[in-house]
Amino acid sequence: MPITDNLTPTPFEDGLDVWSSGNGTPGSDTYAESGTGVFVPADQDFGGALEILKTQSVTRLRFMGRTPVRPGLYFRVTARVKAVAGAFPAVRIAGWAGNAARAHVDGLDETGPATQLTRYGEVVEISAIVGPGRREGVDLAWPGATYGHFGIDLTGSNGGVVRVDDIEIEDITALFLSESLGVVDVRDYGAVGDGSTDDSAAFEAADAAAAGRLVLVPDGVFFLDGDVTFQSPVRFEGRVTMPAARKLILQRNYDFDSYLAAFREEELAFRKAFQALLNFSDHESLDLGGRRINLTGPLDMQACDPGRTSFATRRVIRNGQFQALDSPAWDDAVVTAQARYDPEVPLTLSNVPNAGAIAVGSLVTGNGVGREVYVRAVFPGQGRVVLSQPLHDAEGVQSYTFRRFRYMLDFSGYTSLAQFVLDDIDFQCRGRASGILLAPDGLIFHVRDCFINRPKDRGITSHGEGCQGMLIDRCIFQSAEAQLPVAQRRSIGFNTNANDVKVRENRAALFRHFAVMAGSTNIVAGNHWFQGDDTGVRVAGLIITQVNPTMLVANNYIDNNFIEWTNEHDSTPEFTAGYSYGGLTIEGNIFFASAVSRGFNWVVIKPYGPGHFLNGFTMTGNVFRTINGTIERVEAVDTSLASLNLARSLDVEITGNVFHGVEAEIANPVTVVHAQGSATRAWVVNPAPKLPFGGRARAVESVIPIGPIRNAANGEIYEAPWIDPEFGDGRLFRVVFGSAARGTIRARVRMDRPD
Repeated sequence: MPITDNLTPTPFEDGLDVWSSGNGTPGSDTYAESGTGVFVPADQDFGGALEILKTQSVTRLRFMGRTPVRPGLYFRVTARVKAVAGAFPAVRIAGWAGNAARAHVDGLDETGPATQLTRYGEVVEISAIVGPGRREGVDLAWPGATYGHFGIDLTGSNGGVVRVDDIEIEDITALFLSESLGVVDVRDYGAVGDGSTDDSAAFEAADAAAAGRLVLVPDGVFFLDGDVTFQSPVRFEGRVTMPAARKLILQRNYDFDSYLAAFREEELAFRKAFQALLNFSDHESLDLGGRRINLTGPLDMQACDPGRTSFATRRVIRNGQFQALDSPAWDDAVVTAQARYDPEVPLTLSNVPNAGAIAVGSLVTGNGVGREVYVRAVFPGQGRVVLSQPLHDAEGVQSYTFRRFRYMLDFSGYTSLAQFVLDDIDFQCRGRASGILLAPDGLIFHVRDCFINRPKDRGITSHGEGCQGMLIDRCIFQSAEAQLPVAQRRSIGFNTNANDVKVRENRAALFRHFAVMAGSTNIVAGNHWFQGDDTGVRVAGLIITQVNPTMLVANNYIDNNFIEWTNEHDSTPEFTAGYSYGGLTIEGNIFFASAVSRGFNWVVIKPYGPGHFLNGFTMTGNVFRTINGTIERVEAVDTSLASLNLARSLDVEITGNVFHGVEAEIANPVTVVHAQGSATRAWVVNPAPKLPFGGRARAVESVIPIGPIRNAANGEIYEAPWIDPEFGDGRLFRVVFGSAARGTIRARVRMDRPD
């Protein structure tokens, strides 16, 4: 028989051949063939009625027409019955559930509540509500069924005679949708919500049926063992659980609040929202909605989407806060191990017996290890550890310490991550956690308008080349060590290893170092880094670890700290070939210090090996100012490990700077005035106090008399002298006349040779 358009079954008076005494399926016995049921045309209560003699433990009456069961449809099956003779049976609404293949759907409840008949002639009405979802008030929830054969069961003692009025089936869907018109309920499509049944297919079906209407996930725990994408908006009243590898993608309401509503736990909600961010293209950003997410431990970002190890399409996380809660999960992991280092293989530690215990991203310390050297990769089977930078003096075997800091957002599980943005995020590290650990490789990681507040060890760490092209813009770095003297601090704002890094308009306060930067073609502009103005020692704020960084440091406010330029990340730090110290421009900065010793300097070059020299260095347009004391010089060479070869200085430009509270006002070229009081043939001139970095008087560009030059007899002479540069210790020069002379000259002197 075809699916009935009208839900109400055929009246008994139209024939009993469509009323089955079995389950109602085609071929089952009918009451037209059975002697246990007859039509009574004129019952005083029912008009026409079916009279049934109960002869079996369960005597059935089923309409053989297929009543449709479909998502969103709820109906009530009603029967009126009365006992007329014999034993009193119990009566209940019942049915048989079928699917699209016309097979029985097992596992469903097919009987409603039973009512016991107790008096002859008393009309008793029974009913049951049938629908696709397990909703409150639904007696027969039939997810997965597409139709049913409905009627009644007589149970209890045999021998009784009952009469049954025409059975009614009425659509009561409106009762279930009256409070949510335009809403599609996932229960109507088979969702169970018991925390163990896989409801993913039901979620997908509900979304498909919604066609843009709101999908409702009602109260319950809905387990999804498949990927689910909602193209329609969805409201979560119940909770979702799913394996880490499975994805829930909310295309119409993609934001953190929606995932929090779905998963209830902040960390889990963020993980699943981040997973979704990488797995569909409708949204380029995850908006945290200004919410705070409490973290009980580091967030392994790659583990949020375990099937993906690299990503290279722009994605943004914005507008929220992460806060580290007190937890032992933030404690450092420390491993000590013996290892061999060969400068010919500069990025490798070999013969590491317990390499498998060393975590990627660990800070490496030991003799001959420069600052901010990290573990980039570990190969336990080979006993090999790959480093982020070479070691400057560690040849042979020694013990190293590997300390793994714990980061709020840890991207180290990726092989590569590119074009990723953190925007307007507040990292509340609370002195328990570090901030961000980058992926080992990738291009243009962007951190902008973020607060990195009180990191325990590091603000941003690069343990490989995931910082290539990195942008750090308008961020605030606030130390957790503000109460400590600078010499006792350990925390660092950030480090870099790769090229093309832009650091712009940030503010950092009271770290040991603001930045340790390797690589080249970097720009540090418009920042303010402050390391304290107590009476203690000062340390470097910006550390540059490449001899030729091709780097611009411009328009910064460098407050009570200095720039240190080293080559500590060089496995052979002595000069053998190349450009040596050059390619650095320091321009338009404000250098300030208060209550420092006279030996304090703002620009310090520290060679880690001999033979290096200046070759292309510019320092122009800066303002140097001290208060509460003066200093001797703004610049110096730290010769504790090696000195510069000042006889090879080339292309040094130091001009246009302002010096307040500085005794030696340096420049290159520098103008000096020399007055020779007694007549002598060779005048010895000392420009050294004004030549930068203790430089030699390598070139004298001009010598101009100030007034007449006179001989011993006080007569004027007009001959031009010749110049003898690099006289004595090399820091002097001579002006040599043909005969003894006296007078005053102005000379323009260079500590380099631009040719």
